[in-house]
Amino acid sequence: MASLLSVQCVASLRRSGGLAHLRTTALGVSKRNYSKKEASPSEYLHQSVVPSMHYQKSLPRLPIPKLEDTMRRYLAAQRPLLDDDQFRTTEKLAQDFQSGVGKQLHEELVAQDKRNKHTSYISGPWSDMYLSARDSVVLNFNTFMSFNPDPNTEYNNQLVRATNMVCSAVRFMKTLRAGLLEPEVFHLNPAKSDTDGFKRFIRWVPSSLSWYGAYMMNAYPLDMSQYFRLFNSTRIPKCGRDELFTNEKGRHLLVMRKGNMYMFDIVDRDGNLVKPAEIQSHLQYILSDPTPAPAFPIGVLTSENRDVWAGVREKLIAAGNAEKLNRVDSAIFCLSLDDDSVQDHSHLCRNMLHGDGCNRWYDKSFSIILTKDGQAAAHLEHSWGDGRTMLRFQNEIFKDTTEQPLVHPGSVAAAVDSASAVRRLEFRLDSELENGIKTAKENFDSAVSKFTIDALEFKKGGKKQLKKSKLSPDAIAQLAFQMGFLRQYGETVATYESCSTAAFKHGRTETIRPATSFTKQCSHAFVCQPGQHSVEQLQAMLHECSKYHGQLTKEAAMGHGFDRHLFALRYLANSKGQPLPRLYTDPANPSMSKYILATSTLTSPAVSYMGFAPVVPDGFGIGYAVHNDWIGCNVSSYLARNVHEFVQCVHKSLEDIFTVLEGNSLS
Repeated sequence: MASLLSVQCVASLRRSGGLAHLRTTALGVSKRNYSKKEASPSEYLHQSVVPSMHYQKSLPRLPIPKLEDTMRRYLAAQRPLLDDDQFRTTEKLAQDFQSGVGKQLHEELVAQDKRNKHTSYISGPWSDMYLSARDSVVLNFNTFMSFNPDPNTEYNNQLVRATNMVCSAVRFMKTLRAGLLEPEVFHLNPAKSDTDGFKRFIRWVPSSLSWYGAYMMNAYPLDMSQYFRLFNSTRIPKCGRDELFTNEKGRHLLVMRKGNMYMFDIVDRDGNLVKPAEIQSHLQYILSDPTPAPAFPIGVLTSENRDVWAGVREKLIAAGNAEKLNRVDSAIFCLSLDDDSVQDHSHLCRNMLHGDGCNRWYDKSFSIILTKDGQAAAHLEHSWGDGRTMLRFQNEIFKDTTEQPLVHPGSVAAAVDSASAVRRLEFRLDSELENGIKTAKENFDSAVSKFTIDALEFKKGGKKQLKKSKLSPDAIAQLAFQMGFLRQYGETVATYESCSTAAFKHGRTETIRPATSFTKQCSHAFVCQPGQHSVEQLQAMLHECSKYHGQLTKEAAMGHGFDRHLFALRYLANSKGQPLPRLYTDPANPSMSKYILATSTLTSPAVSYMGFAPVVPDGFGIGYAVHNDWIGCNVSSYLARNVHEFVQCVHKSLEDIFTVLEGNSLS
């Protein structure tokens, strides 16, 4: 029944044109309203009529695509990356895989999925992939999303903003755990489904049927299973494979400043938010603490290779630091208070993505970072969840702190004994541990020294003009990246775009492959042959790219991409100890999975920038947003690529695209 309705869901979304927006909406964009109700007394952000997890039991399951569809999509994605001889070889291997070992693995995967109806076929393998990775989480996995400044500039004071964000975070946590946080729902017709009347009705529909009731009103609830890992959670390093730890009994906040680590309770014994004035007093005490930066800051160890960190952690425990580490792991979240002010865009992004290595605990599920001038960001450890969950949190926190702040620039901190309430952690270290910390810092400094970042702001057009031209804004942004890389390096390369599959139970992400035969042809026409095509021909190519990108987006959002399916089949073969099928050893396969362009998009009133490092040494990491009248992106690279030149090439590509859309020929 669920699979039938999920097919009907696709058809309904396609008829309405809504599926093109599902991917970005799952990240917190349009058509999803969070806190319509007035906030209740200070304990909660709001009190939803519909329980937070009301739809979870009846969410449709993530479909496993047909093997023949996966292989067709795989070959279509390979075509623009290979020459004719390479493609013929890959095509033959794909055919053999489909009729041979791939068919057997697919049948086993389907049977396994039927035995595990409580989850999705990708959830376990995808988590295992993250937790088994041995590289440092810094640059390789962790990401950041920076908050916009508070529109009331006086509230951007570091102490005031930190206090308000801590209070709002606790209110979010309590609202979630009380089941009062509004469920995440994608509304195709908000006038019918995002109403008090519908919510009063649907709350009485049993959870096992509630998704279907929402579906009948053209509303699509999203998976919220990741939310419980937001708070009191940490990634624990273990040899071979890390573990996720959550202890909801923790009532304290971890605060870092100058590499020193502090703790104090932000929830009292009755489970209530500690008075905001007291939290303000404790944070003021920490900001005023004259204790110098430690010679051996423990936090930098979380930036190490995971096996190395696991070994050092065991030595820390053996040296008598088990209780302190447990307190760090069980803290509600980490607040990093930096003493520097932001100098420019590059400084902001580097600080929020990696910082100096000392004033961070990269293993916490998330950290809020606040600079001296009140610039704020959320730093996300990625194994437990995806950006959409973090963005929901950021949207709520930004709304709450800017509309209903609990402390103000003129607020007087409570007259409490912060010296007793705040505990500074002091770790017992021997020479071996000190050497481990020293080595970790050297490795960290070496890694970040090879990293650079730049930004683009294209002000000559955006979403409004593209939609007026009946083009997908996301498709055009992705096309500009293809053109930019071709202009700089003369080739088409494997490209990754993240797509949420939150419409399904325990959905994670799927890959959109923006480098297509259509974008390759169009890019060559614009970059290599600008005088050989009429304006009408170039416009027609833009529409072909947009149409096909829209199709890929729809397929990915509804679980019908090919990357996760092939990943799960490979994971299954490995788990059975089988030799790797030849499809995966094809020389074309590594280049297919080597994402030179790794991209992700979001648009939110709460967020100014998002950023992450490239996923390969010679790649680019591109976080971007298409706004109504402008297009922005945050681009990172290592030394193998020239990020500044790439940004210029993308800007030139956008100029050319909008020139053609205005009916003018390329000079």
